[in-house]
Amino acid sequence: MKILVTGKDGQLAQELQKRIPAGIELIALDRNDLDITSADQVIQAMTHYKPAAIINAAAYTAVDKAESEKAQAYAVNATGPENLAKACREMGIRLIHISTDFVFDGQSSTPYQPQDVVRPLGVYGESKAAGEAAVQSILPQAVILRTAWVYSAHGANFTNTMLRLMNERDELGVVADQIGTPTSTQTLAETIFMVVSNPEISGIYHCTDAGTASWYDFAVAIYEEAKDLGLLVDEVNVKIRPIGTADYPTPAARPAYSVLDKSSLVMDLNFELQHWRQVLRRVLQEKAGS
Repeated sequence: MKILVTGKDGQLAQELQKRIPAGIELIALDRNDLDITSADQVIQAMTHYKPAAIINAAAYTAVDKAESEKAQAYAVNATGPENLAKACREMGIRLIHISTDFVFDGQSSTPYQPQDVVRPLGVYGESKAAGEAAVQSILPQAVILRTAWVYSAHGANFTNTMLRLMNERDELGVVADQIGTPTSTQTLAETIFMVVSNPEISGIYHCTDAGTASWYDFAVAIYEEAKDLGLLVDEVNVKIRPIGTADYPTPAARPAYSVLDKSSLVMDLNFELQHWRQVLRRVLQEKAGS
């Protein structure tokens, strides 16, 4: 089966390229190969490669910059998925579109269900919600997979930023009043390939690792696991202190609570999600061995 992946250089697309199952030919394209904001380029790529499915991992993810780069965020996160959905509908190609917890306002106190009404707080979330709406309207049989707090052993993400800062500083303040679930690209990639192999799956699903945490909890776990695996300088002894969102102002508002309910995904794919702490250990073990 030939699968096309957009956003080749992003951390999710890189993980997908590392975990290709038998029987799948994966073609990963970057923006130079395929600019999804161009309807013509999308049609040309689909005609040339003739994939059975497309995994849209391309996204504008600079949450704070999006507040001042609205047109760019909407082009990639809304117009891009719209172009892909139209081409997929025209050519009979399956679409798996990756979305985000930022489509919600974070005011819930229980995990968000896939069918819950979206209420984004900022431009990034608005643009991703617009992309979801376009895909649903044009191609109802598409799969929209929302995730949150994504990290991997490589690339720019919270885990690697924390590891760098822990080797540079003796004290860190980390936000403790935003609650979600750290999610490894390993989990996402494995789940996406399960979706690919289940053609009857369609609609909106949520995918994160299991459990919940604050960013502070996540940082403490990174420190403890990294220390144990020798990923930090020997003499490093970092004090990690909890701070409030108000103590770390950003241009874009973050959801205070962005835990996603994964029960429909687990039931329809018949698998179990691991707790985020277990997965973090595995990711850092990979990093330690690289």
